Amino acid sequence: MPYLNDFSSSSTPLDMTASAEFASLCQSASDLGISHSDKIRYVSTNVIARHQRFHLLEWGDPSRPTLLLLHGGNQSAHSWDLVSLHLADRFHIIALDQRGHGDSEWARDADYSSNAMAADACAVLEALRIVSVTVVGHSMGGMNTMRLAVDQPESADRVVLVDIGPELSDQGTKTIRNFVTENREFDDVEHFVQSVQKYDPYRSREHIERTVKYNLLRRADGKYVSKRDHGPRLATTRTQREQSDLFSLRDAEKIPQPTLLIRGADSNVLTADAAQRFVDALPDGRLETVADSGHNVHGQNTIGFLRALVPFLDS
Repeated sequence: MPYLNDFSSSSTPLDMTASAEFASLCQSASDLGISHSDKIRYVSTNVIARHQRFHLLEWGDPSRPTLLLLHGGNQSAHSWDLVSLHLADRFHIIALDQRGHGDSEWARDADYSSNAMAADACAVLEALRIVSVTVVGHSMGGMNTMRLAVDQPESADRVVLVDIGPELSDQGTKTIRNFVTENREFDDVEHFVQSVQKYDPYRSREHIERTVKYNLLRRADGKYVSKRDHGPRLATTRTQREQSDLFSLRDAEKIPQPTLLIRGADSNVLTADAAQRFVDALPDGRLETVADSGHNVHGQNTIGFLRALVPFLDS
């Protein structure tokens, strides 16, 4: 099997709570001091939306308030696992593998713009018949969330943006692009683990080793490759994506929903000044800064992230 992780191959939900992957996740939560209920619902499933197959992880009771979690670039729905595990006794959570990422289908038209991904998110919610939702987006997922909030404001009740905004540091975004470009193909898993350790010093090696299965696919020639669309055809849509993904402070004034911006205190992507200007431009915005974390706030300091997030969700 080229896949290193378990996931549903159809629209029939696959119970993940009996899997070795879930036991591994619970061990990471224990190591990090993240509390969770002993009995939760956690399934893997697929939906068809906009003529495309999307894989998603569903947590908690569907009768609870719903959260839609949108991951960052070169990541997957599993980047939210620790957050979802902690919140699953209080919320219904949909963690989506966005197009071309994780275990979702790659886009036939190679359109990975925020417009396309925001439309995907709305279509998935419609397919699941979810009409009331708080959308939480990190990095790329945050750009998609901002686009959704402005262009389809009726699709979200509230918005949480994680280390993203209209004004981003060139140095920080260049660091991310270099990591993605230089870490597409590996001879073995150890090579990938070492690369992540250099890029993300906040997470332990043990945690990285437990999550590596969600980020890699073993190709027919034995090489390991990151689980996202890196195809050469993407260059044909670069201009389209750059135009679509532009987001300004003036656009921020159009976000009607109550919005929480969570920034990593050590982030080299969203500076403190840029974060404050963004919040000041929002009609109903607030800012929380999480210590001991960089750009990947929820993975680098999950407890700090939850302390910033939960009061907003409960308000």
